[in-house]
Amino acid sequence: MPKVKPHRTSPSLDMTPMVDLAFLLVTFFMLTTQFRPDEAVVVDTPSSTSDLVAPESDILTLTIDKNKRVFVGIDKQPTKAAALQAIAARHGISFTPTQIKQFSLMPNFGVPIEQLGSYLDKDTEQRKALNKGLPGVPYDSLNNQMIDWVLEARKANIQNFKKPLYMVIKGDAGADVPTVQKVIKELQEKNINRFNLVTSLEMKPVAGAGK
Repeated sequence: MPKVKPHRTSPSLDMTPMVDLAFLLVTFFMLTTQFRPDEAVVVDTPSSTSDLVAPESDILTLTIDKNKRVFVGIDKQPTKAAALQAIAARHGISFTPTQIKQFSLMPNFGVPIEQLGSYLDKDTEQRKALNKGLPGVPYDSLNNQMIDWVLEARKANIQNFKKPLYMVIKGDAGADVPTVQKVIKELQEKNINRFNLVTSLEMKPVAGAGK
């Protein structure tokens, strides 16, 4: 008598909950992600084998490009706004609330305080077109606005957040070495001796490789 084979049913998997979850995640990231504005200058940092990580907040970054220009970046918006108003008062310049708000949203800048107002009045695309020709923040001995920004930003961050600002120097791999040395010397003359140098991580050599 032939054997009766039981009817086999293939298992089924309902993917509806997974699709719903995927759409929920996409919606969450779309609503919460904040796109950072373009920086005024982008540099190609030199490589090193150091794996030390810079602090994530309360940072003031001095960016030095290959054209000897210095750009200043401050990560906290209230600190930027307070430093701007302090330096503007020192130079007898005033900024509108709209300009102050716009300035607080910029990741970094590279213009003298006297030209900053007209730069802020431009829209995003106009500023982007101007960035290549910006003179940078002055750092010569007769008009050292770079140090003014550093000192006022440090003071403002302590007043607003009770925290010191971490100093970060980000130089282009093709930056002029004397320019970097001058920036460091200017900081040290103000007793600012602790700062991080930003580099790109290079793979460490493997012990015994090449034998």
